[in-house]
Amino acid sequence: MTPNPTQTVDQAGLSRLQIAALAVTVGLNALDGFDVLSISFASPGIVKEWGVDRAALGLVLSMELIGMAIGSVFLGGVADRIGRRPTILACLVAMVVGMAGATFAHDIVTLSAWRILTGLGIGGMLAATNALAAEFSNARWKSLTQSLMVIGYPLGAVIGGLIAAVMLREWGWRSVFYFGAAATIVFIPLTLVFLPESPAFLTDRQPRKALEKLNRLLTRMGHATLTALPEKPAKPVAGAPGLGLFSPSLRATTVLVTAAYCAHIAAFYFILKWIPKIVVDMGFAPSQAAGVLVWANVGGAIGGACYGLLARWVGVRRLTIVVMLLSLVMLTVFGRGQTDLHSLSLVSAATGFFTNSGVVGLYLIFAQAFPTRLRATGTGFAIGVGRGGSVLAPIIAGFLFQAGLGLQWVAMAMGGFSLLAAILLALAPLKVEETRPESG
Repeated sequence: MTPNPTQTVDQAGLSRLQIAALAVTVGLNALDGFDVLSISFASPGIVKEWGVDRAALGLVLSMELIGMAIGSVFLGGVADRIGRRPTILACLVAMVVGMAGATFAHDIVTLSAWRILTGLGIGGMLAATNALAAEFSNARWKSLTQSLMVIGYPLGAVIGGLIAAVMLREWGWRSVFYFGAAATIVFIPLTLVFLPESPAFLTDRQPRKALEKLNRLLTRMGHATLTALPEKPAKPVAGAPGLGLFSPSLRATTVLVTAAYCAHIAAFYFILKWIPKIVVDMGFAPSQAAGVLVWANVGGAIGGACYGLLARWVGVRRLTIVVMLLSLVMLTVFGRGQTDLHSLSLVSAATGFFTNSGVVGLYLIFAQAFPTRLRATGTGFAIGVGRGGSVLAPIIAGFLFQAGLGLQWVAMAMGGFSLLAAILLALAPLKVEETRPESG
């Protein structure tokens, strides 16, 4: 019987190629983190230059989320059909064009169009990189490696935020997008060199020259080559790539984990999108506001890493529900307001710790709940629909502020979304083995 390369990868140790590939997925997610938050770093400067009100700012802050929703849903399916690697490369090109185009914008409508294009690339990237991180890891370290991939997002925001703070002082808000475009270009050759197509995709889909590609990949990973391909899995229903997500065995899982992601990500993006403007309105400089957002992402990165370590011993669903409830608590504390920059940074970091941990847990659940042939499609659908719904989060917050509600009430209202996510996740019919990490 022909050995299955996917099982070989699961049972063996991590090779240098796998570590390099996983490192690139962390970097790609870091790139996403900076590209998404670039508009948040730039928002005080945009308001000052163009004189837009909070409601209009809430709309432009949501534009790349619309693009991400579309990109995740449609490009996730593309990644399951043509491969994760070519999808990522195409997404990088879209992100470069979108970031560079934003530097030429002189009104809200034009800037919004470029942010939608950037979001398209980011959305497809998220679906493909989450699948790749799961498929290049072994069983023993899958929870940790996927957690590290997800915390690339706040790491990118931290590093990018430190750079953005300097750029905002010296060159204005457009320089943030120049940097984002340049950083994105760098990842194109890195992806070409260090991120091959995954063995799980080649085994499952068996595209043209699959045996040759698999053997080359297995050799680089230090495994024995194959004389023939394993038996190809049953072909999914033709003409409907996402139909399997709503088969009787997956329908409830798909709906509930997608709704949970939609709810929690609304709270997550409230913090990330509105911190700079909230801090500036407290009387601090835009560069100091960027620094507070950096601390929120430092907390997010630490929270994601801690989650990855705990997830090896604690059920993923149970741990995710707990951190979602703690997200509600910290958003309530954040809403009480702080009188000095140090306290504000500390509370923001603690809030980021729990909100990002919840996102990490959901990504682990996506990768484990959907089979290989639907992994990117399922992840893309959940991310896309979830972020499509979360487009309303910055807008809702903007209108609540515009209506005269104070920070405390707005923060509590947005924190309620994390509570809703915890309830939905508790109701999802996930199997125990799908939401508990592998031992060993």
